[in-house]
Amino acid sequence: MIITRRYKSQRSHSNASNCEASLLEGLILLLFLISLSSANKSPEIDVKLYELCEDIPVGAEAFTIIASDPESDPLTYAISGPNAGYFTVNVNSGIVKVARELDRELNNVMILDVEVSDQFSSRSATIRLLLHDANDNKPIFEKASYEVEIEENTPVGASLFRVRATDDDTSNAGAVQYSIESVSPSGLNLFSIVSTTGQVTLQGRLNYTSLSSQYQIKIKATDGGGTCYHSETNYQSTTVNAFITVLDVSDMDPQFLGLPYVGRVEENSNVGQSVIKVTAIDPDSGVNNGIIYSIEDSTADGLFNISSDSGIISVVSHIDREATGDTVTLTVKAKESKQNHLGMEASTTANVQINIIDVNDNKPDFYKCEDPEDVLSCVKASEFTGEVSEHSLGSVNTDMIVRDLDNNARIVLSLGGPHKNVFSVEPKIAVTGSTVQLLVRQPQELDYEKTQSITLQVIATDQGVPSFISTATITININDTNDNSPEFLKESYQLTVKENSPAGTEIATITAKDPDTMDQSGITYMLLPESIRQFFDVEQHTGIVYVKNGTLLDREFRSLYSATLQARDTDGKPGTTVLEITLTDANDNAPVFNRDSYLAFVKEGQEVDIPIQATDADDPNEQNSQIVYGIQPTDMYRDNFTINPDTGVLRNKGQLDREALNPDLDGRIELNVTATDKGTPPLSSTVTVIINLQDANDNTPQFNASSYVFSVKESNKGAYVGSVYAEDLDQTLDFNRIIFSFAQGSSGSFMIRTFAEEKGYRGSISLDPDVELDYESGRTQYKLEVVAADLEQKKSEVTVTVDVLDLNDERPEFKPTESVTVKENTTISEAIGKFIGADKDGNYSLEYKLESVKCRCNGSWTPCDNFVVDSTGEVRVNPKLTLDYEACDQAQIEAQVEDKYTEKGLNNSATPGIMVINIEDINDNAPEFIPTDSVFVVVAESASKGTAVAKVNATDRDSGLYSQIEFKVSKVQFVDTSNHTSNMRMLFEAVTTQQKDTYVGIIQTSEKLELSLKGKYLVTVTAADIDGLSSHTVLEIFTVDESYKVELQFERPVAEVEEQREKITWALTAATKAAVEIVSIRSDTDTTTRNSGITIIVAYFVYSNGTALNSNEVEKMLSDPEHYVSLTNLGLMYIGKGVVTEEETNPVQYILLGMVGGLLIVLVVLTTSLLCTRRTYKRKLKAAKAMNSTSMGDSSNQKSGPVVPGTNKYTMEGANPVLNLNIASAMALDMDEQSSDVDKVSLDSLDYSDDVNISEKDTNPIMHVIQEEDEYEDEPPEYIEPLGAALAHRGQKKEKARVGFNNPAFSTTDL
Repeated sequence: MIITRRYKSQRSHSNASNCEASLLEGLILLLFLISLSSANKSPEIDVKLYELCEDIPVGAEAFTIIASDPESDPLTYAISGPNAGYFTVNVNSGIVKVARELDRELNNVMILDVEVSDQFSSRSATIRLLLHDANDNKPIFEKASYEVEIEENTPVGASLFRVRATDDDTSNAGAVQYSIESVSPSGLNLFSIVSTTGQVTLQGRLNYTSLSSQYQIKIKATDGGGTCYHSETNYQSTTVNAFITVLDVSDMDPQFLGLPYVGRVEENSNVGQSVIKVTAIDPDSGVNNGIIYSIEDSTADGLFNISSDSGIISVVSHIDREATGDTVTLTVKAKESKQNHLGMEASTTANVQINIIDVNDNKPDFYKCEDPEDVLSCVKASEFTGEVSEHSLGSVNTDMIVRDLDNNARIVLSLGGPHKNVFSVEPKIAVTGSTVQLLVRQPQELDYEKTQSITLQVIATDQGVPSFISTATITININDTNDNSPEFLKESYQLTVKENSPAGTEIATITAKDPDTMDQSGITYMLLPESIRQFFDVEQHTGIVYVKNGTLLDREFRSLYSATLQARDTDGKPGTTVLEITLTDANDNAPVFNRDSYLAFVKEGQEVDIPIQATDADDPNEQNSQIVYGIQPTDMYRDNFTINPDTGVLRNKGQLDREALNPDLDGRIELNVTATDKGTPPLSSTVTVIINLQDANDNTPQFNASSYVFSVKESNKGAYVGSVYAEDLDQTLDFNRIIFSFAQGSSGSFMIRTFAEEKGYRGSISLDPDVELDYESGRTQYKLEVVAADLEQKKSEVTVTVDVLDLNDERPEFKPTESVTVKENTTISEAIGKFIGADKDGNYSLEYKLESVKCRCNGSWTPCDNFVVDSTGEVRVNPKLTLDYEACDQAQIEAQVEDKYTEKGLNNSATPGIMVINIEDINDNAPEFIPTDSVFVVVAESASKGTAVAKVNATDRDSGLYSQIEFKVSKVQFVDTSNHTSNMRMLFEAVTTQQKDTYVGIIQTSEKLELSLKGKYLVTVTAADIDGLSSHTVLEIFTVDESYKVELQFERPVAEVEEQREKITWALTAATKAAVEIVSIRSDTDTTTRNSGITIIVAYFVYSNGTALNSNEVEKMLSDPEHYVSLTNLGLMYIGKGVVTEEETNPVQYILLGMVGGLLIVLVVLTTSLLCTRRTYKRKLKAAKAMNSTSMGDSSNQKSGPVVPGTNKYTMEGANPVLNLNIASAMALDMDEQSSDVDKVSLDSLDYSDDVNISEKDTNPIMHVIQEEDEYEDEPPEYIEPLGAALAHRGQKKEKARVGFNNPAFSTTDL
């Protein structure tokens, strides 16, 4: 809008001009009325996003269009667009219902054009419908069926193939799970499928031959179910068939046909003779490789070979049945011509038995066999031996076997030699392997005494053709027989032995002789009669006579024994002799003491004289009865005594001292005296001698130390000081009891008491309860003389030194503790620091305790448990917790130290120890983006290379270099309005800056953006630290396309607009509440206007949520009176559209408006005619008056005629009949150089003065105020001076005003 004022002085024109002006005013009035008729405001539509379920039934209410009308006119609703066919709308209520089934999978966002009308005007808007998914799609397999070929040796667990089904639904409804419904033929356990991936794997082993060569698997795909409009969950599934063909592989070995194989061939057959044929096949029906034959093993090598292709076995060398045996077994191998599936040889073996047919080509042979049943023990021989007892009948064993290697040979046996009639041979007719036996026919000829051996020949003749003979020699040894009895050398033997000889004592060895060879070591012995064998006996095989029970042999009871010794040979033939055994004497009686024990009482210092006597029952005339006395060497005090070995008198060696005895014995000495005879072996007896040694007081008490040193703490009344110990070696209480006391003058502040100890006595020294020692008094030591005396006042003294000790009453203190540093996440268990305390006392034991731990977390101190303190003061990291620099960067430990030896006062430090632990950062955190609610928008037209369009903020919880962040754009995508995403080239780049601890990534364009793209950019921004730890975020940058471009027209030159750009931007922002993006500022180049100084600002109005304003919305906001004043002051005169969207017109409305306009035009023409007639008359009258006034002035300045202000005297071209503006003063008013400058100034000032200052005085931003003189009011007073009259008229124009409408599309020049 533009505001102008017009004044009465401008209407002083000619009559013709006044009529034209009236007509023009009529036209203006007509346009004003038309604008009033269209001033009705359009309805407002609430544009928002509607959400619908895609399974909403047809006919159900989808949503309601929300609209309002400022005049509350009735509204009608209509929808249009490509998606309008899916809905119906109630034209009066705006309720939209579903007309066709919706499908989210075709378009998840539906665009619907809505038009709302109030009968006068309409408003169009675009609304978006977001369709929510309902599970209305089945999973669809990528293939109609799957066909797979796998080899039968495919390992269990191998992946066979993968099925894939897609479901157009979203969320769980689009998540597909796979399962196997059936496998045909039966093989459900052979296959499995991964439910999430559709990967089919082999679960069991395949076999082309024994199982199936083809399987049909029915696979089912089921989605996760879903619901939207309806409450119950709906599941969708579909199935597909998979056909698996099992391919045969060479996995089976060949198989022989016609087993078993048995052939036959005669020995000595010709080389090349065929014996038998073997046949093998490949059971792999799908492969069927060729077979190659070979002989792998043979019980007889080199006799046969086999054709590799035909399997015929033939003779290859000479065959000797006797060498090879009756049969030859071949191991025949059949292998396939190609390797099996494992790359190995596929083969099998079979045994072929070939029977060798015998011919008679061998002579009989003799064999010596250790075991006739064991062929291997038989050895071919021609010399044999045998044994036979003299004069005996029966057979002779020779271990002879006769054999003929030919089959079924019959052999005739006979004997030869001088003694052939003594024996006969059996059998007469033998077969191979028969045992040859010789039978005794003439036993009388077998006499060992005449000859010891006989030699024979055995002759073997086979009955084959031709016949063969063999001979063997047998030597028969004749064995002797037992025909003699044993004999002793003497008929009797005289023997002696000592009485009481121990059992087993040998008395003599007596043997017998037997000439028979078999009895040389086979004679046995026995004593007779049986009663003698309780005393004596004989070794059965050696003839040694010995004592059987020595305890029964007592010479004094029986001195002579008689016995018969018998010898028998191996046949039991006996021989005897007589034994006479005499007993000799032995020492078998020990000495006997006259008393059972001896007892004597002796005082210390007296002599001991005790006679000991014993007797021996042995013969006094022998050594066995002579006695020797002694003291047992094991006695403790034997060295203090002696005994006469012959008389037995016991005496002491020296003076006896009771104190030398063990006190536990109480003076009792016990000795063991022995009496031993001189027999062999000597016998002895022992008797106990007890001597009671009585005590005497012969000892003085003795201290156990030469001096004593004790210490006592000050200020401790009655405190125990120490104890002295003394002992009196006398062993009786009357002589060893001790009493302690202080020597005269040495007691002072102490007292002593006597106590009996287990050994000796103790003197307990303590402070007097009334005395308190003072270390600070200067006397820190006392010398005491302690006396120990027994009851007879035998005494001794000792010096006791008592040191006075200072009391531990000082509190410990901490030494200064330096701060320590430890890295975060450390796992060290060693100490990281240590508290050190000190104590002024000389004797102390310090122990440290943790008081508190505080951690500086996020700048504030809070209690924590990150560290522990040992009792030694060592500080360690709490192993249960992990240090995190980003959580807490510093800790402060307070500890207390205690002196365990403190005796008086407080034992802890007055102030706690403090240790500061700095936690050192390591790079263990990736950068973190700071969340923001900002919405980023880019105006494509204004975005050139380097234009900042977005900003990200990120921090790294690490510190120092580890916290430095570098931003990078790693991916750019574009999502259009149809929600289709496409990858873009790197249209954006990131510039990294820092603001304190926060790193800022400025996202700017790297090239100019496409203007026509509608949607948003998805820009992936990566933030990385120096070690490569990174994170990323995706920015949504909404594009504002050129359809939202708005052109603003300002009545100012470009330079002035550029100068006022900041103020204009601020005013536009305040009016629209949107960010103003000025794209360009240019001069208006419209050729339809001749006005100069018009500037066009091209701008976009964008909100922070990404939405933008179109030109209509901007025009509405800028027309608000609150903001229009400031904008018009800045020169705003017109708002244009960047891209105009034509609204549909209502033809009826414009027809009515046309009819009304026509009526108004007729009315205006009539009215204008009347006005023109009247105005012509009045103007002429006023002009005459003005001429009269002018003629009364000075005529020296009026060469060109009177100059009348407010009139247009000249009608030449160039005069403006409406505004009376001076285009060219000299030509329009015919003023030459002599014309008055005052007149020119007068005319120009009337035309321009108010127009120039109008913007500063106008207070109405919308309407154009035109002040006109009321034609029907009283006439103003006349003025003599023309200029004064003109100024008076001008002043009157400011008092009255009329409201008019000025179309901003026209300038005054155009009018």
